[in-house]
Amino acid sequence: MNSEAELEVIIANLAGFCYGVRRAVDTVTETAEAGRKPMYILGPLIHNPQVVERLEERGVKSVDRLEDVPEGSIVVMPSHGVPRRVLEQASEMGLETIDLTCPFVSKIYQTVAGLVTEGYQVIVVGDKGHTEVRGIMSVSGDDAIVVSDPAELINHALKNRVGVVAQTTQRVDRFTDCVSEIAARAYEVRAFNTICHATTERQREALETADGADAMVVVGGRNSANTRRLAEICSDKGIPTHHVETADEIDPAWFAGMKRVGVTAGASTPDWIIGAVVNRLEEIS
Repeated sequence: MNSEAELEVIIANLAGFCYGVRRAVDTVTETAEAGRKPMYILGPLIHNPQVVERLEERGVKSVDRLEDVPEGSIVVMPSHGVPRRVLEQASEMGLETIDLTCPFVSKIYQTVAGLVTEGYQVIVVGDKGHTEVRGIMSVSGDDAIVVSDPAELINHALKNRVGVVAQTTQRVDRFTDCVSEIAARAYEVRAFNTICHATTERQREALETADGADAMVVVGGRNSANTRRLAEICSDKGIPTHHVETADEIDPAWFAGMKRVGVTAGASTPDWIIGAVVNRLEEIS
């Protein structure tokens, strides 16, 4: 494809599973192997279809409602968390529960609960309808607002005292832009940068990798918010960026005449998928 040199593949130092995702997948895998009880996950455990499929092959099924979990089974709460009422309902139904909500998400619940107690209106910078955001909103009070962009704030009335948190997988620049806009309108603002370290570090590493590449490949589920963010920030640098779930999606024509391609991956992308993508790129060269 490239007559002058092989295509060099540059892999971001931080790519793939973060702590919360690895903890969730390992716990479910080990519990399934023990075979003590049938196990069901309320929604996808993580936002990666291939991992969810592998868990289903081990007998771990995903369900949309607690009512779909048979009596005597274990119900698993996914890494992105669930509305607090769901945990209460599971207890009322007598289901054994494994709560695998990421510790960084759980910390947001605590922060928001404190803000509500102190009388602050809560604003969540995140994707409305996302699993994690729904969980945060369940403890955020009746006047809470979700925005993903500063421009959306024009549609909302703000109180004098406002507390701001972020979905753990948000872009740092978008969070700070929203905080700046809120600070211009509210009398008192308390902002908590609850974007998790794994997200921030992966975004930084993705940008550094993109600096030395002619194109970027971002690996991860299309339903993964943090993976989409990585693709966004790489694309914003003005270089060709391709978001793929698996190696089979890669088209050699994408890299015609190029010398270097960078690879990064979302925090819910397993090593075996990243490895397959890298192998495919090396085959192209």
